[in-house]
Amino acid sequence: MSHAIQITLRKLGGLARNALPLGARPIDTFHLTVQNLSLSRAASTMTNQIPFSADFLFRQMFDPTSSTYTYLLADLDSKEAVLIDPVLEQVNRDAGVVKDLGLSLKFVMNTHMHADHITGTGCLKSVVPGCKSLISEASGAKADVHVVPCEKIQFGRHQLEVRPTPGHTSGCVTYVCHEQGIAFTGDAVLIRGCGRTDFQEGDPATLYKSVHEQIFSLPENFKLFPAHDYKGLMVTTVEEEKKLNPRLTKSLEEFIELMNNLNLPYPKKIDVAVPANRVCGIQGEY
Repeated sequence: MSHAIQITLRKLGGLARNALPLGARPIDTFHLTVQNLSLSRAASTMTNQIPFSADFLFRQMFDPTSSTYTYLLADLDSKEAVLIDPVLEQVNRDAGVVKDLGLSLKFVMNTHMHADHITGTGCLKSVVPGCKSLISEASGAKADVHVVPCEKIQFGRHQLEVRPTPGHTSGCVTYVCHEQGIAFTGDAVLIRGCGRTDFQEGDPATLYKSVHEQIFSLPENFKLFPAHDYKGLMVTTVEEEKKLNPRLTKSLEEFIELMNNLNLPYPKKIDVAVPANRVCGIQGEY
């Protein structure tokens, strides 16, 4: 069985438009047939998502060199804000956005100790006075604040829950904002993928358990925002990854076999990034 969808286009000035003026007669009509299987699959991953509340600010920013996403969250009433996974080379950009929006940056924080870029947390502390660096205690990295599983990070009336998601590294955490229906997964869950497990005390079995117990246990309509993407994708959902992730939908045994045989090249910046990130990315202290 298939579904026929009629799409009507009118050529105006040599260009096809998808909207017709009232009473206009369509010139060209096309019929698009979509196979029922594909339609069902797409529809099955389109659960209604939770809209952001009026007092919640969200900005997703990108570093093209490392393909890293940095996230700015804020309470619009109190102006308190947090910044997740900043990149050293983008410090001026991030500080500028904070200033332009009149925000008070409370925490600059990381999901884990990154190996592909130097964190901007240490530098941001000098550029934006008053903010504090934050990372998981399990990371072993230097910071003003170390968080542990189940701890809550407060900014205004909003908060992030700290969930332990080791496996990519031993200190990975996922930050969950339950009220907004979002989670920041670092490298534990990428869009249709996951972080590698062959360095920084990574372990495929640990990662698999972390994802299935701490991330896939969230409501299916929660949006997931990763630390990286290499294909231009920006967001996914719990439901999408549970159904479509080519790695994490495998059995534990299959996942371990896959991750142990990726044969990926040695990360280009790891020998510089890890020592720097161990001391909050502060230059000259490693």
